[in-house]
Amino acid sequence: MSKARIRLKALTCAAMFVAMNVIIGIFCKTFMNFGLGLFRVTFENLPIILSGILLGPVVGGIVGAVGDIISYLLSSQVYPPNLIVTFGAMAVGVVSGIVSNYIVKRDGVKRIVITSLSAHLVGSVIIKSIGLYTFYGMLVLWRIPLYFVIASLETLLICILHKNPNFKKTVEAFKGLGR
Repeated sequence: MSKARIRLKALTCAAMFVAMNVIIGIFCKTFMNFGLGLFRVTFENLPIILSGILLGPVVGGIVGAVGDIISYLLSSQVYPPNLIVTFGAMAVGVVSGIVSNYIVKRDGVKRIVITSLSAHLVGSVIIKSIGLYTFYGMLVLWRIPLYFVIASLETLLICILHKNPNFKKTVEAFKGLGR
């Protein structure tokens, strides 16, 4: 396959992950939002983590940042944009790409768990909490346990996907794209 075709395939896959992130983000910001954005149940990191794992840290970071900005612009949020939170979304993709492609290379559930939890810890628990602190102050500490529940659920979903034979075929098709 030519390099141009590989790049086009990677770009198409990244756009799909951005679209998934935006749809999940808007849905969650609209229907699963409690406390004006402080307590929001969302699975929008799921496509970001998958893009980092499958397409590498650069594409994962781009998917996180672009998805966060677009979902903010299309949602009916009452608070101004927070670039630290966008940086946190980008960090989720970068960390998942680095951990899964360069640190834990063996395929399997252990790789998924370490990758997903690392991405959530850095991007969501640390960076996004710092960004949300500017709006909510110390109340943001109440959101940290929610991050751990969401991280666990997203990790479980990725592990379930990993066991699906059709998903494994898709993962094989992604090898060599974006890295």
